[in-house]
Amino acid sequence: MMRSTEHTLASNPVADQPKPSKSGAPDPAHAADAYGKYIVALLVSVACCFALYYAALLSLKATGNLPPPAFSNSLCTDEKLSFMREHPSSSPNLLAIGSSVALLHFDGATIARLVPGTRLLNGGFCGLSANQSVFAANWLLDRQPTIKHVVMLLAPQDIAGCRAKATQFFDRHDVDAFVYEGRSPWLYYMRYFAPRSLLRSAQTVKAQRANLIPFEPLVFDSYGAKPLATELTRDMSYGLPSAIEPQCLEAIRSLGQRLRSEGRRLTLVTTPLHPDWQAEVNQAGPYLKEFDQSLQALSQSIGARYWNAAAEWVTPRASFTDAIHLRWSAAQQFSAELSRQVLKERTATDQGTSQ
Repeated sequence: MMRSTEHTLASNPVADQPKPSKSGAPDPAHAADAYGKYIVALLVSVACCFALYYAALLSLKATGNLPPPAFSNSLCTDEKLSFMREHPSSSPNLLAIGSSVALLHFDGATIARLVPGTRLLNGGFCGLSANQSVFAANWLLDRQPTIKHVVMLLAPQDIAGCRAKATQFFDRHDVDAFVYEGRSPWLYYMRYFAPRSLLRSAQTVKAQRANLIPFEPLVFDSYGAKPLATELTRDMSYGLPSAIEPQCLEAIRSLGQRLRSEGRRLTLVTTPLHPDWQAEVNQAGPYLKEFDQSLQALSQSIGARYWNAAAEWVTPRASFTDAIHLRWSAAQQFSAELSRQVLKERTATDQGTSQ
């Protein structure tokens, strides 16, 4: 009977609690020991999680499925930043900026051939509104003092939605360190910890880098453009554009004022638009006319050049993959016309001024 009682007491959880002192409080030494064990266990758990996370990253890297660090949480934009890190530009004097139309429509090789001495840096990124494009332009102008001329390519969608989109779509300090200062990318996988986005991007990034997913390639040319080399076509998809926002125009104005004060030039260009989509928009109202007039007035107010390529450059329907994007063969033709309409004229003006 005595042994049974002793066994019960030995297995009683209460007996494992910190022994009370004479005052009734838990014994401090026992409590400190338990707390120390808890901290050690917590640190070991955290270290194991780190190890598992980075083991997964290394596994993805080994198989070619590792996305870039999620500075903007946009795979297209983050891959472009990674490309810029691996392929630094050499003293560019021409900067192209804008959203995906800028990223897809500038062929630096064609421009260099037709306007000798021109060194293009394509600073376009996917899905930007005008205020975000200006943010990217200011960043690149600060880092690339050799730039003398900025060409901003605009689609109607770019001058709407500025209120809804944060102007600073990445942290300049971190991106500077990553792109221009060679900081290791591994730190940023933890700083921009986004496991769902990482897993989603990991499922497609390898195929995109191999240009195996139509309309979503992650292949860049030496100038930073993303050629859309496909013969496929998709529907208009964009619908009617939203109203022009003054915030978008003010962002462009601020860029023009900066460039003018620094002795650099700005040219605004409307991107070519699919004729069927233009007809659809015109039936709904005078939006495209207002788009043209707004950019024309803005250009005059800041001393910028303006070219309405949507109206003045005619290209077949087959040139387009959707309402606003050109396939690469047409983008090369557009770059040639841009060289004749804008860049050659500017070069001649510069030469005449220098004489």
